[in-house]
Amino acid sequence: YKVIKNPHVSFNSGENEWYTPPEYIEAARKVMNGFDLDPASSDIANRTVHATRYFTKDDNGLNKPWAGNVWMNPPYEGDLIKLFVSKFVSHVVDGSILQGIVLVNNATETLWFRELADCARAVVFTTGRIKFLDPNGNPGAPLQGQAILYFGDNGIEFLDQFSKFGWGATL
Repeated sequence: YKVIKNPHVSFNSGENEWYTPPEYIEAARKVMNGFDLDPASSDIANRTVHATRYFTKDDNGLNKPWAGNVWMNPPYEGDLIKLFVSKFVSHVVDGSILQGIVLVNNATETLWFRELADCARAVVFTTGRIKFLDPNGNPGAPLQGQAILYFGDNGIEFLDQFSKFGWGATL
């Protein structure tokens, strides 16, 4: 037997410029009726997301206020995802975020995932892995599956829209 010292996700390239395929954005838009903010975005990503406001890597959304209906596909690098998740959760708890959808790896063993799940109203675990798009629109080969978490009072609509992507439940 071969001993594996690190899980496959430890081989993540650290490249954060991967974009959510349009069908997931459209489902989220139907649930929240648009996005006031995408705090971890880029000019390319916002061509699909169409958030009223968005923060790029250069803007450093971690230093800005977040409010309203928030879509977030955070950078997946270990230290950054923890910071983005903590900030998101703090704004859900203080009422600044009215509704939110967060797309992350299904890293259920991590503290940051637990932090999200503890205040989410619903979750969908995708069937298969989402093929995120590179800056040229080419699909990638992710290293693990994903989870999509909903925050707000529209959990049933979230499940209606996202159940086509996998298995879900209210929390």
